[in-house]
Amino acid sequence: MEYTQTVFAKYGHKIVFGDALEALQEHVADSSVDLVFADPPYNIGKVFNGRRDKWPTEEAYLEWSYGWLDLCLRKLKPHGSFYLTCSTQCFPHFDLYLRKKLTVLSRIVWFYDSSGVQAKRYFGSLWEPILFCVRDPDHYTFNADDIRVEAKTGAQRKLIDYRKPVPTVYNSTKVPGNVWEIPRVRYRMPEYEEHPTQKPVALLERIIKASSNSGDLVLDPFAGTFTTCFVAKELGRRSIGIEIEAPFVKIGLRRLHLATHFNGELLVKPLKTYESAYSEAELAPMLLEK
Repeated sequence: MEYTQTVFAKYGHKIVFGDALEALQEHVADSSVDLVFADPPYNIGKVFNGRRDKWPTEEAYLEWSYGWLDLCLRKLKPHGSFYLTCSTQCFPHFDLYLRKKLTVLSRIVWFYDSSGVQAKRYFGSLWEPILFCVRDPDHYTFNADDIRVEAKTGAQRKLIDYRKPVPTVYNSTKVPGNVWEIPRVRYRMPEYEEHPTQKPVALLERIIKASSNSGDLVLDPFAGTFTTCFVAKELGRRSIGIEIEAPFVKIGLRRLHLATHFNGELLVKPLKTYESAYSEAELAPMLLEK
């Protein structure tokens, strides 16, 4: 099917429907982006809207990956930050490649429980790596106070540190370490969308709060369900999301309220098996604009 519109923009947010490499060259200005979050295909064989995530060889996958990585780095501002999530298998390759071009500040473990992982011939993976890199290690955004979490020692036990000249209660909050325990998105969660590798809102909230400020531009070259752009909008940032699959573009248009229809189709979140049908009152606002 041919689609007539490939760029949708409103309220400081842009969705580009197309190939990431082409879109990065045509629709994102050089040195314009404050924060990049990249969640590319992992090359592990998952199926996205009928397209299998598997290259003929690892070398072919890496060659493609280095191409879009270089483009993303061209778009990054001098004081910008770059986050990359990838498979555990390809993590070493990306780490070695990026450390030649940026400063890798953190190698983050995103840990999640997964009852579905039942490997029989090896130890099943319960985590995904995230690289946090900056262009200038002396000048970059990191809003530590915006992402503080409960410190178990101080918050739960109210212990006193007697090693200090004046005994002081331990801090009740702290900046997160590099192991993040954030659940994956499950079917019954309100944020769930029909996508095999949807990233949680909580994960992107931490990243965007930490590494950008109000009004900054956030780029996601493989937007998927557009969680990055959705969170950016909620936090008062601007965003650009690129996606090649039409069903996922429709999710982004709906979540960001950039359009009510796509090629004549009303953009409504599909009902889950346990939900009742939309009432006329709920549907009315969706039908106002076409």
